[in-house]
Amino acid sequence: MDINKDYDLVCVGGGIMSATLALMVKLVKPEINILILERLSKPAQESSAAWNNAGTGHSALCELNYTPEKEDTVDCSKAYKICTQFELSKQFWSFLVEENLITDPKDFINPVPHHSWVTGKDNVTFLKKRFEALKDHFMFEGIEFTDSLEKMKAWFPLIANNRSEDEVMAATRIERGAEMNFGSLTEKLFHILETKYNTPVHCNEEVLDIDPDDDIEWSVEVENTITGDKQLFDAEHVFIGAGGGSLLLLQKVEIEEKDGYGGFPVSGEWLVCKNEDLINQHLGKVYSKAGPNDPPMSTPHLDTRFIDGKRQLMFGPYAGFSPKFLKEGSTLDLFKSIKADNIKPMLSAFWDNLPLTKYLIEQVISSHEDRMNDLRKFVKDAKSEDWELLVAGQRVQIIKKDEYEGGKLQFGTEVVKSKDGSITCLLGASPGASTATHVMLEVFETAFPEIVNSEEGKRKLEKIVPMWKTEMNAELFKKTIENSAKALEL
Repeated sequence: MDINKDYDLVCVGGGIMSATLALMVKLVKPEINILILERLSKPAQESSAAWNNAGTGHSALCELNYTPEKEDTVDCSKAYKICTQFELSKQFWSFLVEENLITDPKDFINPVPHHSWVTGKDNVTFLKKRFEALKDHFMFEGIEFTDSLEKMKAWFPLIANNRSEDEVMAATRIERGAEMNFGSLTEKLFHILETKYNTPVHCNEEVLDIDPDDDIEWSVEVENTITGDKQLFDAEHVFIGAGGGSLLLLQKVEIEEKDGYGGFPVSGEWLVCKNEDLINQHLGKVYSKAGPNDPPMSTPHLDTRFIDGKRQLMFGPYAGFSPKFLKEGSTLDLFKSIKADNIKPMLSAFWDNLPLTKYLIEQVISSHEDRMNDLRKFVKDAKSEDWELLVAGQRVQIIKKDEYEGGKLQFGTEVVKSKDGSITCLLGASPGASTATHVMLEVFETAFPEIVNSEEGKRKLEKIVPMWKTEMNAELFKKTIENSAKALEL
């Protein structure tokens, strides 16, 4: 790797987060010197790869865990937040299309209606209550509710067929949902960086350590996974966006903000349909409700996917357990992550989440027919021979200190940063990639406030992502939706 030794920014990991951050920085300040390092042979092979995630453009249109029920009300605050963040991502991608930096947006985003579907009296009552709470808000304009079987047959015939009128069911639908191929998007972002800004991803390069340096902020030790050659690179700023591998690297960094963080790895699996007739009968993402003691990650959904130009159909997720923090990781990852400062939070989180442990054990010992029976709650006449199991990516859920509980398991993503902003690290999982633009703008401002808050920076960012830091209203939101739909061919 014959390259410079001094960098303004080193990005660890060749996924959607590093791609988004590096490109955003280059668009605003092209002279910033950036090094991107990936341990595998090419980028976008872990969490960003198409089959390693659900491919849902998470905007809270159908995901019921973003609108929890609290006493007699439905809390929609998180739904509004997630929805805004996904529209910000669409706005960024639209800018890239309008500037002719990205062609063929259908390679990574396609319009697919988003549905919520529930069964049972209590769940139907909840869904109706959720609909009433959302329907008058401008972000959810056009949401429909039905408890009519005929209507559901029109929306998602695979699920509604072979059902009787006396089954208690309900559903909601929003047309503007999106299906994402984050692997394809990541590759397009890195292509811009390499061809326009001479900033390629350096693959087969594993970061071993990040140490403070007297002359410049940080010294990054890198080993080539093929030759074994080691090099040191100096960096004023480092972003750790290595998916499940981020925690192990963060633990080596000498900053006090890392203390107390742990991780709980969960693997994912999908049932993928092999029957073209079935695939073509379903168009939509249909999310249901997780069981009362099941974690949010277990929310079952039947999804249309578009991967490498081909329409697909999958159901899941099914969870499994592996001590690896990455799909291509080590079986020692979990054990290596246990430190003196996080063992108490990790043990506390374990005891407080015994239902999760029980759920994972049940998932691990499930047979193909057990999984098919879960699918048959959606598709009543599903045949085992039409579906095959596909192993998805690894998630590492955050465990962190809690002054009341000792430690807690946290779902979602979190940016850990040093006091001076020179080190930033992204931990956690979903909604992850869907909100990459929002999260990486936060990292950009943390690392380079003098650039983001300069007159030039403000002017450029207002052009790239005009809705960032803007008070959202109905008129602005509608205009943003319309512009994105046109640019992204939605």
